[in-house]
Amino acid sequence: MSNISYVMLSKQAALSHELDNIANNISNSNTTGFRRDGDIFTEYVNAIGSEPSISQTRIGAHSIDMKQGEMNKTGGTFDLAIEGRGFFGVITPNGLRLTRAGAFLLNDGGVLTTTAGHPVAGDGASPITIPADAKNLTISVDGSVAADGNVIGKITLLDAPEISLVREGETLFKAMVETQPVESGRIRQGYLEASNVDAVQELSRMIEVQRAFELEQQIVNDDARRVQQAIETLSGLR
Repeated sequence: MSNISYVMLSKQAALSHELDNIANNISNSNTTGFRRDGDIFTEYVNAIGSEPSISQTRIGAHSIDMKQGEMNKTGGTFDLAIEGRGFFGVITPNGLRLTRAGAFLLNDGGVLTTTAGHPVAGDGASPITIPADAKNLTISVDGSVAADGNVIGKITLLDAPEISLVREGETLFKAMVETQPVESGRIRQGYLEASNVDAVQELSRMIEVQRAFELEQQIVNDDARRVQQAIETLSGLR
């Protein structure tokens, strides 16, 4: 295989990964709180035996688009959306996780949870329990949870650098560094934040990447034919 083929195949592998990523973005364009994923292409130099070093391509990093999604009014008591920066903390069996998906509910014990059953973290990363006889439940912009006018807990918004976030499933993230409380974010009760994926833009990007992949494949095929012709010529077959 020639150096040209090595270079083109490395780029094809990166483009194939990006196609999978774009497809996942499109499939989650209607997922509450979903954050668009992006790929960052990087160049690296690799030596092939005694041949000169060649420049190749790979996915060097991933980016998470933190652009605000559209606010959709639902009127649900436990439907919460974040305006600005920050994430809801979620208590999972694997530790604290972050999410922007605020479609919460109460379990049989009165604990505020995600639809997957994970408790929402309050102050001190402890669950928030709503009394069974509570009425007139309100959640203020600073996260204070009040029942009948009495504060019974507080939802603390958390944040971490985008580069430290690792996606787990569709809307959960694991922070690889310690999270920090966010003061600037505002919680809006009765709203849900839509996915921030622009499906039209993603489809356009998918077409662009597919065309680039096909072009790389054509170059690989042309190079393979060139090498084959050279072998046949030198061996006297032509």
